[in-house]
Amino acid sequence: MDEKPLVALKRCTGYDRAEVDGAVEEIFCALRAQELVGPGKRVVIKPNLLMRRRPDEATTTHPSVVAAVVAALRRRGVTEMVIAESPSGQYTQSRLKGIYDGCGMTAMARELQVPLNLDVGVTQTPAPQARVCREFPILNPILQADVVVDVAKLKTHMMTTLSGCVKNLFGCVPGLLKPELHCRFPNPEDFAGMLVDLCELVRPTLSICDGIVGMEGNGPSGGNPRKLSALLGSRSPYAADVAACALIGLPPEQVAMLKEAMDRGLCPSSVEGITVVGDAVASLAQPDFKKAANQGTDFLTRVPKLFRGPAKALLTPKPHIRRRDCIGCGRCAESCPQHTIQVEDKKAVISYAACIKCYCCHEMCPVKAIDIRRFRLFDL
Repeated sequence: MDEKPLVALKRCTGYDRAEVDGAVEEIFCALRAQELVGPGKRVVIKPNLLMRRRPDEATTTHPSVVAAVVAALRRRGVTEMVIAESPSGQYTQSRLKGIYDGCGMTAMARELQVPLNLDVGVTQTPAPQARVCREFPILNPILQADVVVDVAKLKTHMMTTLSGCVKNLFGCVPGLLKPELHCRFPNPEDFAGMLVDLCELVRPTLSICDGIVGMEGNGPSGGNPRKLSALLGSRSPYAADVAACALIGLPPEQVAMLKEAMDRGLCPSSVEGITVVGDAVASLAQPDFKKAANQGTDFLTRVPKLFRGPAKALLTPKPHIRRRDCIGCGRCAESCPQHTIQVEDKKAVISYAACIKCYCCHEMCPVKAIDIRRFRLFDL
């Protein structure tokens, strides 16, 4: 990288519309957004709407942040914009409407008179410069836009360690095709390479991360809300994620997609390689932010090769369904890339022989009935 990427970081104590609007406007000014967006530009705003969850559950991008992005774009003369996302599961108009309603986007969009995407068309798109995945099915509104504004939620993640601006772009792939990519790239390093390929294909113009209230623990949907009081933005989704790592005490090299981006020269190796303006990272950092349960198995590299396979099978955290809480909805089976889950007698059952520990089932359970169980000695 020839020069340090810029990240704008602002303290924001809550989701009061006026406070969020002011913070987002300062971020847009610091990033000189007027050079990138303006009259005549078709803009798509891409939030994280993983599933139908209330804004206060910290699973999805808060509608106040999206509203502030809409306002900032309009102040710069943008008149043609749409909010678009593909949550996990079926990519249909009825499911999109339900997600928008449940996440608070419908009311916000109606108030601001900004459209929510209901075009469920998808185009298979080549990625000729990719290293891992050379073709992606991409949502039509993403491809039709001149500008993509990536509006992520800061969360921990069971498989990718961090869910931020880079991971948020996985929502540019339609719901039920996401498990196919999990199945094609079950190895974490390959999956990370695929995510970087996708990020380079979509190339968001601006990346904003909602860390006002993030999610700690077993994210991206099974963790707990944690107030960080932070909003950040960058022209680089990688730099935004490195700054997010610094906020939650996570070494960025432990995030496989950021390590991949570092290896490609797309990403600084630490927050010291970033120019941070606005509030200081140290003033908002919470190093005791709880990480996901899949952390802590790096020592496998020190196990003799002969025993690494059995050791990994034993020590890698596994999804476990609490039968008493399972409602038999089948969302976990629908999202499983290996088709290892069946609903029997109105309860989900996992066949572990083919389980690749992608944790899609944990991610998609609407009632949080799937735990991630670690080897018991880790809890001593």
